[in-house]
Amino acid sequence: MSLLSPLFKTLQVSVAVGAVLTVSTSALAAEPINLVQGPDFSITSLDIQADSLRLPQEMRSIVMSKPQTITQVASNLYARRSMAKEAEKDGLDKDPVVAAALQVARDKVLSDAWLEKVDKANEPTPEAAESMARAIYKAKPDRFKAEAQVRARHILIAGTEDASKAQAEKLLTDLKAGADFAKLATEHSADKGSAAKGGDLGFFGRGKMVPEFDSAVFALANAGDMTGVVQTKFGFHIIQLQEKKPAYVRSFDDVKAELVKEVSENVKHESRVAQAQKMQQGVTFNQEAIANTAASYSATNKVGGSAATQPTSPKGLPAK
Repeated sequence: MSLLSPLFKTLQVSVAVGAVLTVSTSALAAEPINLVQGPDFSITSLDIQADSLRLPQEMRSIVMSKPQTITQVASNLYARRSMAKEAEKDGLDKDPVVAAALQVARDKVLSDAWLEKVDKANEPTPEAAESMARAIYKAKPDRFKAEAQVRARHILIAGTEDASKAQAEKLLTDLKAGADFAKLATEHSADKGSAAKGGDLGFFGRGKMVPEFDSAVFALANAGDMTGVVQTKFGFHIIQLQEKKPAYVRSFDDVKAELVKEVSENVKHESRVAQAQKMQQGVTFNQEAIANTAASYSATNKVGGSAATQPTSPKGLPAK
């Protein structure tokens, strides 16, 4: 799928007349490298890196590791900057709404950079993070309980009629006489996903299956035990227990990594909230002007319902 919008696909043709793409297959250097050179300006590797910050990490890795996607993004950025320069020539940057939007965009970039600095300054040391993680582990043992699980396989005969039940009972008789469960599951089970694996459903806990199936399989005591014919809304099942895992408490070593990550994220969040609260001290809100702004927007855009016009506090900032 192309990363270019239809608009930028069109613009590529006209913009490329004066621009030469020079994407390198080597890793982007710390010093800016010209990737697109036009008559009046260039797009550099730093421009690409800056633009990529708006993407999720997974998507960023994909974009930044392929020459063709870097080329597309560089072309987009060249087109966008060309249009921005035309807008400046036309004086659009002096328009009050545009100027306000530019200020908001600038504030966003700078505040994000500053918050990253705050995050690093407040990041706990590995020793402190592990200590806090251990405290959580000791304080909330129930959180780390792993439920009992079973591994089972089944044969499903679809339908609710007597003929379907009779077929299931015949297969059960064959199994009790020594027939191979996996072979019969492969040949007869209507659950094609598990049939391809000899009926194997893997491990699952209580409540993952429909009630009748769930009760029957967890009543089995030993590996190799089979149920009778069990009817559910899907049809008639024959279930065989393969393995049981009792409930247990995960060790600290098993959950250490996720707890350390959780602790670090919590510390970052708390420091960000503290900074936001500190910066809002002494701030007053003109509720009359806010209400008038909401009413004006609603009237202009025909927004219906009170919920749509309720001002909300930005995530991470305390409501006043």
